Amino acid sequence: MNQVDYLRISLIDRCNFRCQYCMPEGVELDYILKQQLLSDEELLVLLQEVFIPLGFSRFRLTGGEPLLRPRVVDLVGAIASFPQTQDLSMTTNGFLLASMAQDLYDAGLRRINISLDSLDADTFDQIIGNRGRSRWQQVWDGIQVAYEVGFDPLKLNVVVIPGVNDSEVLDLAALTINRQWHVRFIEFMPIGNLNLFGDRGWVSSADLRQRIWERWGLTESQVRGAGPADVFKIPGAKGTLGFISQMSECFCDRCNRMRLSADGWLRPCLLNETGQLDLKTALRSGTSTAQLKEQVRRLLAIKPEINFKGRDSGIKGAYSRTMSQIGG
Repeated sequence: MNQVDYLRISLIDRCNFRCQYCMPEGVELDYILKQQLLSDEELLVLLQEVFIPLGFSRFRLTGGEPLLRPRVVDLVGAIASFPQTQDLSMTTNGFLLASMAQDLYDAGLRRINISLDSLDADTFDQIIGNRGRSRWQQVWDGIQVAYEVGFDPLKLNVVVIPGVNDSEVLDLAALTINRQWHVRFIEFMPIGNLNLFGDRGWVSSADLRQRIWERWGLTESQVRGAGPADVFKIPGAKGTLGFISQMSECFCDRCNRMRLSADGWLRPCLLNETGQLDLKTALRSGTSTAQLKEQVRRLLAIKPEINFKGRDSGIKGAYSRTMSQIGG
């Protein structure tokens, strides 16, 4: 496996959307109370005294919706200021981004992923569970502002749901032709949404690539990310197309990440729940950061076994947390 140097940090489990694949309709969610969240101070201590000494240098802030986290700009600035931070990025739904993009950039955030599952306002609102005023335009405005501010690369995440938005794949891919945007198609996953997943299943990345190839052609891109995406390009396009194929292909050998939930649980693998560590409870009960570092070190040593042996059980099994509670 690759060296594990990338930590995805969920800042909050709450969200102002309720996307079908992340917070399924009908699922009762017990939101984490404020005092149960890792505080800014606790998170920074864990980064400085546990994760960075173990070689972590790349951090992505997620949610729920991370822009709902109080003082998120200050937290971005604190993490960006660590001399060991080589990369700091964020995944957001973009709804609050237009008014915050410049402040986030000035604080040291340079890369951003924005969820955009549809270019049709009605389909978009169906996916995000919105029953009031449409939210599509505010998200689109956030994308435009982020691009103008200078976030590069600016990535758009698309979870492809059969029968919902898979007919828009070509339209979404076309966004990369005249803009330096990078669209990432993500296979629909059965995490906390088994009813919806069972009805619809998923569309393979190979099928999506075939559709795009038949329309424009498709070549492998010279731009390579450090994550699980296979990157391609429409000939002559300014941006790229990425395909994240966690359902149809095993990329455990490329995994370089762990996930820290908003309430302090460290999860070595997205696809199963083996080996999780409750760092927050340990920290608050007086366990030293030296001891926590040793526990995480041992977990890193067995991560390959957790990834490979637990992969199938994760794809087929049930989860105690939805995607929003895990942090994606």
